[in-house]
Order: sequence, then C-alpha cells, then structure tokens
Amino acid sequence: MDRTVTSAPPALPPAAGLRATARIHAAADGRGGTSLPLLAGEGPLALRRTRGSGAEAAVMLVGAMTAPLGGDHLTVEATAGPGAHLSLASAAATLALPGRSGEPARYDVHLTLQDGASVRWLPEPLVSVRGSDLRVRTQVRLAPTARLLLREEQVLGRSGEAAGLLCSRLTATRGGRPLLDQELTCGPGAPGGWDGPAGLAGHRALGQLLVVDPAFEQAPPAAAVLGEFAAVTPLAGPAVLVTALAPDALRLRELLDGAARTYAPPQQA
Repeated sequence: MDRTVTSAPPALPPAAGLRATARIHAAADGRGGTSLPLLAGEGPLALRRTRGSGAEAAVMLVGAMTAPLGGDHLTVEATAGPGAHLSLASAAATLALPGRSGEPARYDVHLTLQDGASVRWLPEPLVSVRGSDLRVRTQVRLAPTARLLLREEQVLGRSGEAAGLLCSRLTATRGGRPLLDQELTCGPGAPGGWDGPAGLAGHRALGQLLVVDPAFEQAPPAAAVLGEFAAVTPLAGPAVLVTALAPDALRLRELLDGAARTYAPPQQA
C-alpha cells in the first residue's frame, strides 16, 4: 500500500520588531536664527518643520503609523549645536501597544545640547495600553552653558482600561557630570507598592518637568509643594525637577504648564 508522508512547513521565526530612528541637528545660522541641516525620519517617526518663534527652530514629530508595538525599537536623536535653539513636540499622544512576539518595545530619546544651546522637548503624553510592555529611556547631555526644558507625561491605560507595564528612565549630565538619574516602573509586573500610598496613590497620570538654566547658579529655586500631589525639587546643579500626579492627562498638563511658566527661562517659556 502506498503511503504518502507529509510534513508540516517549518515554523516561521517570530516577526522582528520595527526599527526606526529620527535624527535632528540644529545649528545657529549666523543671522540670529537656527537652521536644520539634518531632519530625517524613518517609518513611524516622521518629522515636519513648523513655525518657530524668535531664534528658535521648531520640529513636530508626526506618527506615520501605529507604533510602538511589542518588539519595536524607536529612537529620536536630536543635537543642538553651539548657540542653536530648538523646540521639539509631537502631534499626538504615543500609544504603547502589545505585539505578537511578546517582546517589550523600546523608545529611546537622546538629546545633546552644546555651548549656548537651548532645547525644549515637549511631547504629548505616552499612554500605556493594557497588555503592552514598554521601556522608555531619555538621555540628555548638556554643556555647562546650555538650557533645557523637558516635559514627560505618562498615562496608565486608556479610559476605563488597566495599564500595561511601563519602565521609564531619565538621565541627564551637565558638563560630563551627573545631574539626574531616576527610574520608575508601573503596571503589572512592577515592584510591589507602585500604586500604593507611597507610590502613585491610585493616580493614573504622572509626569515631570526638568528645567536646566545657568541662571539658577545665582538664584536657585527653592523646594516647594504645588498642590497636594506635585513637588518642586532643586537639583545639585542649576536645575529644578517638578514631579506631579493627577487623575487624568488634562489635570496633569495644567500642573506642569503652571510650573513651566514659573521656572522656565523666558526664551523657553
């Protein structure tokens, strides 16, 4: 009796996640303004130059496709050369979504500020969707005369939804010396107590504002409390960190915008 032997097709390897990098370089144009000799985006990281104010060049990060999914690795690299002034924002919130591979997604931001440069990094909130796993790392390197206004906002889950796992780390150096290094993990799998009274205390939105200004060397801000769930912490350098918790993204933005009006340098406000 003839027998036909069939074999199953070989299993396909897990789909590799998306890799994409956006690169920005701002340079003083010699006429009191700022030019953008490099403005290059890939995949979901589309870049658009928008109208700036004064000497500042403005760039908008536009999501061209859904990302980051599990397994994706997105990177934003921005450099402000000597005397350049750059504003970076995003057109919409970033949603961290689960992927098929089960691997975590990564979102890296690298900001480099050279002598006399200023950067405003003001993206829309990052939303940790149920089932997602996102690792965010923001690294900032500043020359001693550079100025920075950096805002981070994170929302744990969409309306009525549980959060995914979100691990976020922010590091900053000034003149090669550490200025800030902090890490926070929230959501399923995070260390116990992250949502307890000593952690987020049940809040779903958290954020921070980092302001670095050489003028603080002469007049450093004082520690303060901004309402029940926001605090101002002077750092060991000409910098201040504002941290805030809120029930939703709208209230969080109100808190951080108020802090920016108080602590940001006039040319960055």
